[in-house]
Amino acid sequence: MRRAGKSYNEIRAALKIPKATLSDWFSKVNWSNDIAKKLAASVQKQHTVRLIELDKVRGTHLKRAYEEARKEARTDLLELKYNPLFIAGLMLYWGEGDKSQARNGVRLSNTDPLLIKLYVFFLTHACRIPIARIKAHILVYPDLDEEKCVQYWAKASGLPISNFTKCTRIIGRHKTKRLMWGVCLVAVSSTYFKEKVLEWLKIFPKELMNKEYYESI
Repeated sequence: MRRAGKSYNEIRAALKIPKATLSDWFSKVNWSNDIAKKLAASVQKQHTVRLIELDKVRGTHLKRAYEEARKEARTDLLELKYNPLFIAGLMLYWGEGDKSQARNGVRLSNTDPLLIKLYVFFLTHACRIPIARIKAHILVYPDLDEEKCVQYWAKASGLPISNFTKCTRIIGRHKTKRLMWGVCLVAVSSTYFKEKVLEWLKIFPKELMNKEYYESI
């Protein structure tokens, strides 16, 4: 089944073999890794098309699109809730992200480069957001060099410089205390994805405190 291009989920569903066992069998096999890359690329392409199409929905169909997003979020969570990267990224967003209405998109800002890098990794690998859809914006103080700040955050986040929009200059409350590289804001302009994130934040914390789930991991 694996040689035929089946995913771990498909094999598990058909044969009731745990994914951990399948991973032990196949993770170090080159031909299996090639299949995994092809499957990931296919899923990424499908996800991109779906994200773009549903973000175009307006008017009377918007409510239906939001419900579809929430339904997809609940389905995805059955798989993602055992992914440590997903758990880490979602908790980061819960603490630091924008949790306002869906139309504001998915936005998170911070001054810690490692946190920003992990968050971008969460978006691209756990949520399968195409890197082209991820934009970044830097808040800089008047005495900072914008170009150097963008270069710093591009290297720190793993995002191409072309993904960065024009910096915004700000004046801090303290005249001498400055952040060397400003504040980095990472955003995905997708109301559909925002609705999914809000649904995850609504239901997953309860899952984390569920004794059966806790013991299962």
